[in-house]
Amino acid sequence: MTLSPPRAGSATIGAACPQPAGTATRETPVTQKGTILVVDDDRLVLATLANGLSQAGYEVIDADNGDDAILLAREHRPDLALLDIRMEGMSGFDVAAYLREYLQTPFMFLSAFSDQATVAQVKALGAVAYLVKPLEMRQIVPAVEAAFANLRDRPPQAQRPPAVTDATAHVEAMAVGVLMHRYSLARASALERLHRLAASEGRSPQDQAERLLAAVELLAMPGNP
Repeated sequence: MTLSPPRAGSATIGAACPQPAGTATRETPVTQKGTILVVDDDRLVLATLANGLSQAGYEVIDADNGDDAILLAREHRPDLALLDIRMEGMSGFDVAAYLREYLQTPFMFLSAFSDQATVAQVKALGAVAYLVKPLEMRQIVPAVEAAFANLRDRPPQAQRPPAVTDATAHVEAMAVGVLMHRYSLARASALERLHRLAASEGRSPQDQAERLLAAVELLAMPGNP
């Protein structure tokens, strides 16, 4: 990934030391402007983004892969997601599609790619912004602030679904594990399969997960082949 060289008095993406992903940053700004989910598989970029946005007054939740990003989004319900596009496993496009369909969470992309196909996909998904690397935090923060301003100006929408409970997450995690074992799938593919099955039958992912586990328990009963 290409990073711009640091300038005096500026924070450049890729210049910070990495920190564990999957948790909110430890910095606690005086005023919270909103919650942002930041996703990038480059730990240096992730740490710089998380620290810079935290210093700018946002509560930041970070993840270095798509699977964790979706789990954190379901748990914390961020106001905005800032996504890298090309990552191992689930891409930023996959995460964005999930956020749009299931959580109605707005998202913007930060990527080193600006080819025609990428731009077309960004538009098709309905991103609120698209930033092309290399960039510095002094360029990224205003873009994030503009995105929040645009979101505040939007007409009121239906209330977003409530945060997922631990019990719900446990049921879905078990169902994903069953699919992983049954079809030799990676976790991301199993999760996608569960949601695709749910959508095809007009059910919620939780209902589909419960039905799947019930079927497994039935087959495990004595007398069943």
